[in-house]
Amino acid sequence: MFQQILDLSLGSLFLLLSGFYGTILIIQFMLDPLRDIPGPLLARITRFWLFFEVYKGSFERTNIQLHRKYGPIVRIAPGEYSIDDFEAARTIYGHGNALVKGPFYGVFMPPNPEWASLFSDVDPHRHAVQRRKFAAWYSMSSLVGYEPFVNNCSSILSQRFSEFAKLGQTVDMQHYLQCYAFDVIGEITFGNRFGFIEKGDTDGVFAAIDARLLYATFVGIFCPWIHRFLFPLLPKNGSYGYVLNYTLRQIEARSKALKDPENVGREGPPDIMTKVHRAHEENPQKMTRTDLIVICQSNIAAGSDTTSITLSSVFYHLMKNPQSYQRLQSEIDVAAREGRISDHVTFKEAQELPYLQAVIKEALRIHPATGLPLQRVVSPNGATIAGRFIPGNSHVGINPWVAHRNTSIFGPDADTWRPERWLEIEEQGRGGEIEKYFFAFGMGSRSCIGRNISLLEISKLVPQLLRDFDFVLDESEELRSLNRQFVKQQNFMARIVARSEKS
Repeated sequence: MFQQILDLSLGSLFLLLSGFYGTILIIQFMLDPLRDIPGPLLARITRFWLFFEVYKGSFERTNIQLHRKYGPIVRIAPGEYSIDDFEAARTIYGHGNALVKGPFYGVFMPPNPEWASLFSDVDPHRHAVQRRKFAAWYSMSSLVGYEPFVNNCSSILSQRFSEFAKLGQTVDMQHYLQCYAFDVIGEITFGNRFGFIEKGDTDGVFAAIDARLLYATFVGIFCPWIHRFLFPLLPKNGSYGYVLNYTLRQIEARSKALKDPENVGREGPPDIMTKVHRAHEENPQKMTRTDLIVICQSNIAAGSDTTSITLSSVFYHLMKNPQSYQRLQSEIDVAAREGRISDHVTFKEAQELPYLQAVIKEALRIHPATGLPLQRVVSPNGATIAGRFIPGNSHVGINPWVAHRNTSIFGPDADTWRPERWLEIEEQGRGGEIEKYFFAFGMGSRSCIGRNISLLEISKLVPQLLRDFDFVLDESEELRSLNRQFVKQQNFMARIVARSEKS
């Protein structure tokens, strides 16, 4: 009898609370001045819709379809709107008047502002100060000093691919391109490769980075404020702790090498950690020990995923489109015969290969690394975005996948791989205009600081590999991608053929 009464009481309480919550949601909806903005029904009343759509792993494509159905503004959660509008990009991300990053980004760092990375820092003033500390070491003028590091890793990857070619072995291209990108960032950051090209990720770093992305994506989407309470409960050697400890080990090893008398006078081009270390010794208050750890950890955590995703996009779409493949390979072969490119193609030489640059831009356009809206918070006074006044503290953002499929910007064939569009854009003098709606590396003052290093790696490796090898796509299974903030390719299998051995 008592159990029946208890069950009845609990059932009544549940119904009462559900009714109360439902009433609040209805009142919020009725009072919402933007209730006419379209979007999925559940997205009007709960963030669960967005959470589960992202959980499916292909939100970038869902987001594209939403805008084709509903127009330039789509509600994707209560108080949050996905935007696809050229003029709105300047309002949201423009230099000087950009909206601040949303709370989603804060989950990618420990809940302590001192440990904020350039990616995760939501304070625009602190971010500006920190970015100025490091900007020179990621600039175009610094790239020449990093080229020997890239050449070293490119040679080792070519050697590995030669071994696969002799065996006639099908390989996971995405995996090896990520190993390459990770080894390059190891050389550029610490002057020492991690050795992933030869031995793979035996340290489990890729898995730790993926786990951190998984946690940050879903906590950031559904309930970012709870991160401050969850973070202390995370395992000490979990994803955050593992990446930090791995970084600290690399810093320790490099610090010992820098202090070793035997290495004095034998150092090659200075790596990023060496530069930061010297700045720290000159002025410990300005360049702190924490700064050193944070920038090195950022390179490790983000320096391989974005580059490997773009490299995978380049090679996959070339294999799927033989005409593009042959045109690019011909451009590289002619340049080699005419002596316009070196054995290791320099970054400067790569800039003089117009079709190569068009292919890289098209790969960045059709498969950008980031697959979620770049969330920003509307200032308290509100803002007019895409022709609508959006109240203060609302969240808005443009998804790079959505922007790059905008037919008014990229033409009626925006869904199609066609590198030639970039040659046409240059001929028409529209390059500067297009850049204002090209989100491959973010936009405005919060764009990716590692952009130039990523382009350096891609511009040098692609012609190097296409000059030495042919790649044949294994189409026994369709390529898949998984969107966990970064849209990483899966099951990208190909066979490698050495060109010197082709009949």
